[in-house]
Amino acid sequence: MKILDRYITRHVFFGFAAAAALLLPLFTTLDLVGELDDVTPGGYRLSQAIEVVFMTLPRRVVELGPFIALLGGIAALGQLSATRELTVMRATGLSIARIGFTATLAGLALALAWAALDEWVASPLQQNGLELRNEAMAAGAQSSNDQGSVWARQDDQIVRIGNLQHKRLPVNIEIFRFDNDRSLVSYIFAETADIQDAGQWRLNNVQVKQWDQGAETTQQLDHMPWHSIFGGARLGDITLPTESLSARQLYRYIAYLKGSGQPSAQYEMAMWQKLGRPILTLAMILFAIPFAFAQPRSPNLGARLALGALVGLMVYVSNQIIVNLGLLLKMNILITTLGPALVLLAVAIVMVGHLDRGSR
Repeated sequence: MKILDRYITRHVFFGFAAAAALLLPLFTTLDLVGELDDVTPGGYRLSQAIEVVFMTLPRRVVELGPFIALLGGIAALGQLSATRELTVMRATGLSIARIGFTATLAGLALALAWAALDEWVASPLQQNGLELRNEAMAAGAQSSNDQGSVWARQDDQIVRIGNLQHKRLPVNIEIFRFDNDRSLVSYIFAETADIQDAGQWRLNNVQVKQWDQGAETTQQLDHMPWHSIFGGARLGDITLPTESLSARQLYRYIAYLKGSGQPSAQYEMAMWQKLGRPILTLAMILFAIPFAFAQPRSPNLGARLALGALVGLMVYVSNQIIVNLGLLLKMNILITTLGPALVLLAVAIVMVGHLDRGSR
């Protein structure tokens, strides 16, 4: 049986590779077309757009992971079914449940590999690509003044950072302080800031305005100390899109948001979606089993792949709708993010079990 397990596993991995080879060029081309809208002769160049697309390719691989698992599983097991090899395996005593278990182990290995790719390759590369893109567009005067700005609130302070130079040096800092009746008490503007230890910043070229019983006072300072409200959060992480953050970055940022009393649901959902992606991948590889055994005498593998693609698209769209509705309606985050994947996994296990009992 171990020889058959290795044979099935090898074919499943070949199926994954074939599905990736089919899907990635298509989505990479679509990503490049999207980048071409921002290409200009004096700013964001075509060569940079191509570089950015290739830097976001690992992220695309991770996002398409469950889809690749479904199509790859259908291609691999469907081919074995079309050549009657699955029939021969079952004649030797290999059950459908055992075939599904072997395919699931291959899917688990793939899911773990994608999780590692997401954490240590896809996220850093995508972030570097975004930085390259933003710097090129800023050089071409395509960016607005608010691009890359950061807003934060803690107690009676609201802070805005205009931008980050080299991903860590804040510029154009505005600090608003309010009293209990929400009246503006003071306003601080600093051109730049030096980040020091223990959350201390040194504000440079500072203008301070204060209001006391209707009287306004203005002060101009070369330097001014300020205890940052950003705590342990990394400013470079705060300015990044949610989907580009790794699980560790999301965890740190969620802790910062909760510590400062700010809403964190969007980032919690993003983190749990990452953790739920392996479950969805396992569900998709199990869904390939019914496609392989539903019509064992049919050689039409293309029809099965087309149906599988439709199922995968429906799962992806439904999952996005559920997540967005959960965020909008403030539903339980674990149920919203992990619930659909667990339900699909349970349905896939039931379907495989039903096929196994019906074949006896």
